[in-house]
Amino acid sequence: MSHPRFDPAACDTLAECVKEIERTTDAELVIVVRARSGNYAHADYLLGLLLAFVTLLFLLFSPFTFHEYWVPIDVVLAFAVGSFISSRSNGLRRLFSREKIRSGAVRTAAAAMFYDAGIANTNAGMGVLIYLSLLERKLELIADRGVLKKVPSQDWNRELFELHQVGKEPEPVSFKSAVQRFGKLLATHVPATGENPNELPDRPQFDLK
Repeated sequence: MSHPRFDPAACDTLAECVKEIERTTDAELVIVVRARSGNYAHADYLLGLLLAFVTLLFLLFSPFTFHEYWVPIDVVLAFAVGSFISSRSNGLRRLFSREKIRSGAVRTAAAAMFYDAGIANTNAGMGVLIYLSLLERKLELIADRGVLKKVPSQDWNRELFELHQVGKEPEPVSFKSAVQRFGKLLATHVPATGENPNELPDRPQFDLK
């Protein structure tokens, strides 16, 4: 059974969701979904080294006879195959990388996006970023001062917890529902006044390559 994917249809659905939310709030909501936030070449190399080591042990202690010149060739090929397989698997990259590194990569990428995309530069300080990174299964929520001043910390932390939970098992339907719930929080504490123009694009940014 196939699982729903973050595809163009999901992007369209989320774009409509953002438009609906921004009709009820002065906050400027931006959604970013990325395939990954870091370079996990170290995880690929680690699996490659592991497979190369296992191959070397097999060649050295196998009851079969191999010509000596095949040993380095087979070890290098095993390393290349292991690295390639890891580079195509989010699960293996998670397995062979540390949680701290993955979390740090997502936080850094989200913070950079908050500034690079102009979310931090809205006139009234109303920018909000929801940043979801699929490989790491992490979600970051960053809001500008105008929003943080108006939303009670207890309510904010509750919604932040719910969004983080959705980020652990990311899929479009639950993600959209979490965004809609967060939109209700914004509508309650940062209601639309009609004085705040739409300064940021409503369409989510999908980078899934």
